[in-house]
Amino acid sequence: MPEMIRSKITGLGSHLPEKRLTNPDLEKIVDTSDEWIRTRTGIVERRILDGSLATTDMAMDATQKALKIAGLTPEEIDLIIFATVTPDYRLPSASCILQKKMGFKNAGTFDIVAACAGFIHGISVADAYIQVGKFKNILVIGAEALSTITDYTDRNTCVLFGDGAGAVILSASNDESGVLSTFFKSDGNQAELLWIREGGSLIPVQNMEDNTKKVYIEMNGSEVFKHAVRQMADASQRSLKIAGLKSSDVDWLIPHQANIRIMDATAKRLGIPREKVFVNIEKYGNTSAASVPIALDEAYRVGKLKDGDIVLMTAFGGGLTWASAVVKWQELNHE
Repeated sequence: MPEMIRSKITGLGSHLPEKRLTNPDLEKIVDTSDEWIRTRTGIVERRILDGSLATTDMAMDATQKALKIAGLTPEEIDLIIFATVTPDYRLPSASCILQKKMGFKNAGTFDIVAACAGFIHGISVADAYIQVGKFKNILVIGAEALSTITDYTDRNTCVLFGDGAGAVILSASNDESGVLSTFFKSDGNQAELLWIREGGSLIPVQNMEDNTKKVYIEMNGSEVFKHAVRQMADASQRSLKIAGLKSSDVDWLIPHQANIRIMDATAKRLGIPREKVFVNIEKYGNTSAASVPIALDEAYRVGKLKDGDIVLMTAFGGGLTWASAVVKWQELNHE
């Protein structure tokens, strides 16, 4: 009987811009307060990309760190999957631009548009490709410059979002560690709960009204909250079941860093204690597709992840989309 091919994380990295946008900074822009933001979201500050840079610039730094840990060169990457809703250009894809900048001459590329759940969608697709023997090393990126699509006159949304990038390399393996299961799903019937209504083919740029605010993120916060908790918990339970595990087997829950109340409610629904939930939202805010890989990388770098740990990742975003993945962690070989 042939050995089972499994994908395992062999490298990871992240990038956060230097510029900080704090809650007191936002108090000067909109009618809000540090206390209001902290209480309702858990966010203290977020990072904002320098206006001369773009999403792929952040992705480059995260990718270089991941390649170093994996001990791989750009030529050894077979596929690039780039999750983002803020690419450098509408055409071509962010993955093609990254390929150009970094010399991934042997890789195929494509972007995923699944908002905050995009990175885990990418993990799921990469895992499937590796399991069937199609590719050996796949780069999966989640990167966002949400500051470019945020309305800084809307106090309900501008307090939430930040910029950043995270990357992992999945490689073919025959050992017992790696990706144990993935799950993703969507509900397009709820698209208008979290969307950008203008600037696409339905209402193209040339047809937009002057000074429109409809090219920015719009969100029905209360409805998104309810859907997020229910679907992140459901996705988590489904991926755990596929892996033959229970919530009690989870060593670390790494949820999308959207809102501290959403994370706490999701963990409670799953029966996972707060001390097993990795949280860094206070420093970076909601970075959409970059959120989970940034948190995963930080958890690794501060020594939280130990060999054999069961790591559950879950996310929810516009679409509506949601996803989860279960990984059995292993010590990484290169630094």
